[in-house]
Amino acid sequence: MTSSASLVFVHAHPDDESLFGAGAARHYANAGARVTLVTCTQGQLGLDQAARPGAAPDHAALATAATRAGELVRAAQLLGFSRTINLGYLDSGMAGWPHNDDPRAFVNADVEAGARVLAALFDDVGARVVVTYDENGFYGHPDHVAANVLTRRAVVLSSNVERLYYPVVPREVLADFVEGARALDVFLPAWVIDAGTHVPRSMVHATLDVRALAAVKQRAMATHASQVDNAELVGMRADLFSLLFGTEYFQRAWSRSPVDDGADETDLFGGLTWD
Repeated sequence: MTSSASLVFVHAHPDDESLFGAGAARHYANAGARVTLVTCTQGQLGLDQAARPGAAPDHAALATAATRAGELVRAAQLLGFSRTINLGYLDSGMAGWPHNDDPRAFVNADVEAGARVLAALFDDVGARVVVTYDENGFYGHPDHVAANVLTRRAVVLSSNVERLYYPVVPREVLADFVEGARALDVFLPAWVIDAGTHVPRSMVHATLDVRALAAVKQRAMATHASQVDNAELVGMRADLFSLLFGTEYFQRAWSRSPVDDGADETDLFGGLTWD
C-alpha cells in the first residue's frame, strides 16, 4: 500500500463508524493508508445515561452529546483513524420526530455549502476513496440519508476523489445472520432488522475479509457503551458476530473514471494509479 493511499469515511453519528465499514478502516490503517473519519452530527439524540431516547421529554441532550464525543474518540483510536472531524450538525432524530423541523438539524443543512466544506476536506487529506451510506441510509435514518446526499455532491466537487463506495450486505448473508441470532434469542437493533441495503450479490463490487479484525470491531462497538440498543451485538458469541461482521461488502456507487471488471474485487483502491 503506497503512502499516497487516503480513505475517508463519512458517517452520521458517533458509533456509526464502528457499525459500518469498521473492518475496512482498520484494514487500510494497518496497511499504511491515511484513514480519516468525518462524523456529521453531535449525536445528541442518542440514548442518554438513563437510556432515554432522544424523543423523550426529559432526555438529556447536552450530556448525551458529551458522552458520545468521548466514546467516539476511543473507538476511532481502536479503528486506526488518523484524523477525526465532526461537522457539528445537530442530530435530526428518527423520521417523524419534531427535531426533524429544527433548522439546525442535519436534514435541513445547506447541501451545497456543506458539500464545498466536505470536498475541501477530501482534497486536504488527499482522499482517493470515500465510503458512506447508500441512498436509503442503510436502514432509512434521516441523517444517514442526508450523509449520502452531502457526500455524493462533495465527491463530484472534489478534485482528488476517484471512487465512492457504500457498505452493503448481500441478502442471503443478512438472512442467515438474522436466523442465527433469533435461534439464540439475540435481540437485534433496528438498523439490522430494518436494513434496506440487503442487495443481490451482483451489486457487490468489493469484498474484504476482515475476520481477523472482528474482535477489534466488537471492542469498538463496546466503546459506545451509552448506546445500549447495541448491547447484544457487543456481547454476541464470536462465531455469530463474525458471520455478519467478519466480511465487509461494498457497492461502488460512483467513479470518476471507468473501473476495469474485477479491479476492485478485494481492494477499494484496486486498479487506481499513483503519482
